[in-house]
Amino acid sequence: MAVAFDAGVLPALPALGEIGADVPPAQRLRLARRRLALRVAIGDLAGIDDLTAVTRALSDFADHALDTAIRTAIAERTPDAAPRGFVAIALGKQGSRELNYSSDIDPILLFDPATLPCRPREAPEEAAVRIARRVVELLQTRDGDGYVLRVDLRLRPSPEITPIALSVDAAISYYESLALPWERAAFIRARAAAGDVALGERFLATVAPFVWRRALDFGAIGEIRGISRRIRDHYAQGQAFGPGFDLKRGRGGIREVEFFAQIHQLIHGGRDPALRVPDTRAALAALAGAGWIDPAEAAALTAAYTLYRTIEHRVQMIEDRQTHTLPSGAALDGLAGLHGLANGDALLNLLRPHVVATARSYDALDPDEGDALSFDADRLAGQLTAAGFDTTEVAAQRIAQWRGGAYPALRSAAARAALEAVLPGLIAALGSAPDPQGAIVRLDRMLARLSSAVNFFRLIEARPALGRLLGLILSHAVTLAEELARRPELFDGLIDATALDPVGTVDALAAEMAGGADYQAQLDHVRRIVGEKRFALGTQIIASAADPLDVSAGYARVAEAAICVLAEATITEFAAAHGHVPDSELVILALGRMGGGALTHGSDLDLIYLFTGDYLAESDGRKPLGAVLYYNRLAQRISAALSVPTASGPLYEIDTRLRPSGTQGPLCVSLDGFARYQRESAWTWEHMALTRARAVFGSPAARTAVSSIIRDVLRGDRPKRDVIADATAMRADMAAHKPPLGPLDAKLLPGGLVDLEFAVHMVQLLSGEGLHPNLRDAILDLVAAGKAPPEMTPAYDLLARLLVTLRLVAPDAQVPNAVTQELVARAVGMADWPSVVASLDTIRQEVARWLAQVEGIEA
Repeated sequence: MAVAFDAGVLPALPALGEIGADVPPAQRLRLARRRLALRVAIGDLAGIDDLTAVTRALSDFADHALDTAIRTAIAERTPDAAPRGFVAIALGKQGSRELNYSSDIDPILLFDPATLPCRPREAPEEAAVRIARRVVELLQTRDGDGYVLRVDLRLRPSPEITPIALSVDAAISYYESLALPWERAAFIRARAAAGDVALGERFLATVAPFVWRRALDFGAIGEIRGISRRIRDHYAQGQAFGPGFDLKRGRGGIREVEFFAQIHQLIHGGRDPALRVPDTRAALAALAGAGWIDPAEAAALTAAYTLYRTIEHRVQMIEDRQTHTLPSGAALDGLAGLHGLANGDALLNLLRPHVVATARSYDALDPDEGDALSFDADRLAGQLTAAGFDTTEVAAQRIAQWRGGAYPALRSAAARAALEAVLPGLIAALGSAPDPQGAIVRLDRMLARLSSAVNFFRLIEARPALGRLLGLILSHAVTLAEELARRPELFDGLIDATALDPVGTVDALAAEMAGGADYQAQLDHVRRIVGEKRFALGTQIIASAADPLDVSAGYARVAEAAICVLAEATITEFAAAHGHVPDSELVILALGRMGGGALTHGSDLDLIYLFTGDYLAESDGRKPLGAVLYYNRLAQRISAALSVPTASGPLYEIDTRLRPSGTQGPLCVSLDGFARYQRESAWTWEHMALTRARAVFGSPAARTAVSSIIRDVLRGDRPKRDVIADATAMRADMAAHKPPLGPLDAKLLPGGLVDLEFAVHMVQLLSGEGLHPNLRDAILDLVAAGKAPPEMTPAYDLLARLLVTLRLVAPDAQVPNAVTQELVARAVGMADWPSVVASLDTIRQEVARWLAQVEGIEA
C-alpha cells in the first residue's frame, strides 16, 4: 500500500469520481461519495494523508455535490437556462473546509429574483423553493447506494417562518437589522460554496460589516460564552472525561477550541482583516502571529484540535454514524486500534492532557463563568421557588437559553415576545407538575426541535389549563413529548374539552376522517385526525381521565376507522384507471392486537388482504387487470396509504407477514385460496394467530363469509398437528430471540402477556371454546367454561393496563421515577408502586403456572 499511495491517496480522487455519464446525477454522487469514504479512510488510517488533506477532500466533495445538485435541479426545470441566480452559502465546517468523515452540511440557500431561471408565469420565490427542495432531495435521499450528504437548513434567518430559500435582499436586510449575536460567529466560517458563486461573494461582501465590527462588542462575546455553557449543560452526559466523552461538545473538546478562536476573531477581526480566516487552526495561527494569544497556547490548542478531529474521524468511520462520542468497553479498544494504540486506556491517556489544557484555556476567557447567568437566575429564583421548583439553577439556565434565541424556533422577535408573554404562566404550570425539573428539561428538548414556537406559546397563554396539562405530559410521557416536538399542532387538539372523553364509534370516527379535495388531501386529513386522536388518548392516561383498557380499545377504533376510510379512498382512486372486478370485493382481515381490538400507543397493524369472487376474472376499467394482479396492486396501495408519511406525519406500521405462505406468498389472496391454505397447509402458529382474526373492511356478506371460514378452521377443520408441542417450541424460540426489554416488560417477561396469550390460544385450538378475537372476552368465556382459572381475568387486566401505560411513560420497560410510579399505580388501579410490583410478581407466577398446566408440565 505504501508504494501504491506514495504520492498520497487523495490527489487521485478526481479519477475516482469518473463514473459513467449515463448514470443519473444523484446516483453518480452517491457512488462517488462511497468511493471517497473508502479512499479517505485508507489514506487517513495508513497515515498517508494528514487531517488537512482529509478534511479538505471531504469539504471539496461536499462543494462539488452541492453544486451538482443545484445545477441538476435548475436543469430539470429549465433545461436551456444557465445555472445562475441561486447560491449555497456554506456555514460551519463546510464553510471552513473542515468537514468530518460523517458530517452534515449547513448551507443557507439564496436566490436573485432578477436572474434565477423560472418557468413561464412562475414567481421567482416559488421557483427558488422548488429548486431548494430538489437540491435537498438529490443529496439526502437514501437508496441501495446510500446517500450523498445530510442537509440542515436551520441556520437560515428565522427558520421557523421563512422559506428554505431566501432572496438575497431579504437575507441582507435580516443580517443588517435583526440577526442575533451568535449568527455573527457563524458567519466567520461562511463561504460561497456552490451554484452562482459570484452572487454569493457579493452577498458576503455586503454583510461583512455585520460580522466584522470595528467597535468591540462584548455582548456578542457573552452570547457565545452562553452558548458554550448551555452546550455543557445540555450534553451533561458527555462532559465527564472517559468512555462516553463527547469529543465535540465535552468540556475541553472540539467546540471549545473553535469558540476560543472565534471569540478572539470577533474581538479583534474588525480592525485586523488578517484574522478573518475560517479554518480553526489557521485562525489560531493568525491570532498568535498578531500577538493576540500566546503562541504556546495556540500550538497546544492546535495540537489538541488535530488529535480530536482525527479521533472523531475514527469514531465516524464505524458504520458511517454521525457521532462524536467515545465508545466504551471493547468498542473503545477497537477505536484505539484504528489509531495504532494498544487499548482504550492508551487512547484515553493520549487525549486526557489535551482535554485538561483546552478546558483551562477556554475557562480562562471568563474566570467568573457563573456571573453571566447570575442576573437572570437571581431574578427568576423567587418565582421558580414559589412555583414549586425545589432547585432553580437548571430552570433558570434553560429560560436564559430560550431568551437568548439559541434554538431555531426562538430566534425571531415574534417568538421571543410570545415567550415573554407566556413565561409567568408557563413557570407556574411546570412548577405545579409532579416533576418540575423533568418537565422543563423535556420542554427544552421540545423547543429545540420545533420549527416555530409562536402559536404554541400563544395557545398556552390563552388557555392556562392547557399549560398544566402540558406539565403532566412533559413530566411523565416521553413518547407524547417527542410527538409534540415533531408535530406541535397536536396540542391544538386538546383545546376542545371533549378531547379527554372516550373516542366515538368506528362509524363516527370514519365520518370525521372522511373528506379532502383529492386523494393526497384525504391522506393528510386522515393522518391529522388520527394523530390528534392518538395523542388525546395517550393524554387521557397521563391525566388519569380514563382506564387504559378503554384507551386501548379507543386506539383500535381509531385505527379501524382509518383503515376503512383510506381503503375506500384508495379503491376509488385505483378504480378510476382500472375499474372494478365484477362480483368481487376486497376484504381486510386484522390479526394480533388490532384483531383483538386492543392497541397500544405505538402498535403496528397486522393485516391480511383477501378478495372474493373468481380469481380468473378481469377488471372492467380502461386499463383492465386480472383479478389477482388487480387486488395485489390495490393491496400495495392501501398499505402505502396507511404507512407512508406525508406532510401531516406518519400513520401506522403495516405488517403483512401473517398472510398465507408469509413473505413468500402474494400480498393478497382469494377467499377460496385463504380457506384452502388454512384447512390444508397452515401451521400451528398460523392457527394461533387466526384466533385473533377479525374482518375490519368489506361488506357484511364478505365479513360473514370470512368469519365462517375462521370459525370452522378453529373448531377443527384444519390439519392434525401437535398443538402443545408446536406452541411450546415456538414460545421457547421466541423467548430466546426476543428477550424482555426490561424489568417491567409486561409483554415479554415470563408469565407476561405473551405467555398468557399462548396459553389461551392453545386452549382455544384444543377445545374450540372461547373463540373471541378480543383476548379478554376469550378469557372470560374460557373461565365460564371451566377451561381457564378465574385468576386469568384480573391477570389480563393488570398486564394489559401496564403494557398500555408503560408504552407511554416507560417505553424501555425500565422502572420510572417516583412521580411517574404514582401515575402508573393510579392507571392500573393500585394504591401505590409497591402494590404494583407485588401484584405483577404474583400474577406472573399465576400465568406461568397455568401455562405449565396447559403444556402438560408438572407445576
